Amino acid sequence: MKKLILAFGVLLLTFSSCTKDYKYQSEGIITGQDGRYCACCGGWFIEIEETTYRFYELPINSGIKLDKDNFPIQVQLNWDLKDNACMGDEIIVSGISEY
Repeated sequence: MKKLILAFGVLLLTFSSCTKDYKYQSEGIITGQDGRYCACCGGWFIEIEETTYRFYELPINSGIKLDKDNFPIQVQLNWDLKDNACMGDEIIVSGISEY
């Protein structure tokens, strides 16, 4: 029993000393809203590694209010190209934070 308690204590100390250092796959800049009028337009522009993409929504509780923030907004994010994208530049943002 003492070994079990000791092992649990070591694990507890190990995990409590870790810092949450979450890594995002990319850095980007949200530059503004896509105001064009066409069947596939809309959303928001974001530049990632010198390429401009568009996204339609952010994850819930991202803390970024696109309708109220001033642009550009520097962000860190996780993303994937959208399947069956209409114009080919659409992405899905799975995680994001402002920095």
